Amino acid sequence: MLASLRFVWNATSGHRLRPWRSPYLRWRIETYSGKHAEDLTGRDVLGFIWQEKGNLLRFLHWTHRMEAWKKKLEVTDSEQE
Repeated sequence: MLASLRFVWNATSGHRLRPWRSPYLRWRIETYSGKHAEDLTGRDVLGFIWQEKGNLLRFLHWTHRMEAWKKKLEVTDSEQE
């Protein structure tokens, strides 16, 4: 869960109160959906999040698993030294 929150926090850096203004999120939405980032409004971003909530939640769970896997590797590597 912490990795998921960290991702959202980092992705909205500088735009946490208005995440639809985040250049990174706009680029990610453009890449995923094909909608032009320059034309995205707050309504478009919120609509995208609502429409793709299942996929977004799966992505956030995946980021959590990758973070846990990374930590496990780091512990294993430090034990071998």
